Amino acid sequence: MSVDAIGLSADLLKAVKACGYKNLTPIQQQAIPMIRSGADLLASAQTGTGKTAAFSLPILDALAKNSAQGTAIKALILTPTRELAAQVADNMKTYSQFLPLKIGVVYGGGKMSSQTNLLKQGLDVLVATPGRLIEHLNLRNVDLSQVKHLVLDEADRMLDMGFLTDIEKLMLAIRHKHQTLMFSATYSNKVKSLANQLLTTPKILGVAKQNSTSGKVKQSVYWVSEARKRELLSELIGVNNWQQVLVFAGTKESANVLAKELKLDGIKAALCHGDKTQGARNKALTDFREGKVRVLVATDVAARGLDIDNLAYVVNFHLPFLAEDYIHRVGRTGRAGKSGTAISLVSPKDEKFLENIEALIERKFERIIVPGYELRRDEALEYQQITEKRASKNRYRASQEKNQAIAKKNTKKTSPMLAASKKYNTKIKKKR
Repeated sequence: MSVDAIGLSADLLKAVKACGYKNLTPIQQQAIPMIRSGADLLASAQTGTGKTAAFSLPILDALAKNSAQGTAIKALILTPTRELAAQVADNMKTYSQFLPLKIGVVYGGGKMSSQTNLLKQGLDVLVATPGRLIEHLNLRNVDLSQVKHLVLDEADRMLDMGFLTDIEKLMLAIRHKHQTLMFSATYSNKVKSLANQLLTTPKILGVAKQNSTSGKVKQSVYWVSEARKRELLSELIGVNNWQQVLVFAGTKESANVLAKELKLDGIKAALCHGDKTQGARNKALTDFREGKVRVLVATDVAARGLDIDNLAYVVNFHLPFLAEDYIHRVGRTGRAGKSGTAISLVSPKDEKFLENIEALIERKFERIIVPGYELRRDEALEYQQITEKRASKNRYRASQEKNQAIAKKNTKKTSPMLAASKKYNTKIKKKR
């Protein structure tokens, strides 16, 4: 469907076309009419499919057509991370460049004084992370009572990061009757529970199989010992001449070590994690986008907020603790219908995490072994022992569950006889 077909206001359509948009993505085609109807919405779609435009365009269009602008915040978009907040705000500013609307963003790591001034000047749309917005709310820097549109972007991630209490507090501050939209790339039970709590007779939208990755992304698993992961990564980058690689590490400490070792191998690398200031993180992202560094080493703080045009390669140096985060990491490549490559470096200690990922996305990966990187005999033996132990434990558990089921079934069969026996004994005791 063409962007001309949805009836956007002239100035909004002009901005959208300036962004190079010609056709709507599936999530946009289905979500925009639902949002325009005024209904609450719970939407699940693969990352990189255009969720931001799906909720931004109808909201901006509605605000632009409302003649009574004023200075009160009318739309609030909550995101789990600073990077995602900045990205959403930038997109909305671009979409509204020809509209008389003010878009602002507040998040942790930014200066409170400058954010306070921004809020006091008045905004039409505010993009924020829950924690920092609660700070401003407590300081009476912001009034949310007139919000008409509330968006929870990447709702599952916000729940994983412990923002439920903050979200509930913010809901109490929005006294005006409003529309609530929840967007998420994964659709967990926690998201469903929050939807039941916040949404009123919502429309449910899932344009892709839940908890799935894009078919445009080629995914591979390289089987290698933990001690040789960095060596293999450097070889893959060098031999294949990869120029832009996003690498996910498990912790801030391991990210620091990996970036340092890559530099020693002659590969320019930058860092993006929670210990870095916002200025340092922004510079790292800019250098990466502009090709000044070949590798950006990041922790999961970047998994939801990075939108890098034509990013070809994502590497999981360490697999994520939560299987759902694999989907978001992989989703940094193959965005907007483009192709990409995601590689996971997996050692025997990662096997359990890999099994969880395979179960979630319902796919079994072939373990690729690069010649020269075979496991040593002692490593292979240790892995075999662990695998056998796990298989034995699984067989024991299966046998235990089977016996419990049989026992439960037998109990149900004998329960009427036991009840009759107890009733008879009770009568005898009363006669005595």
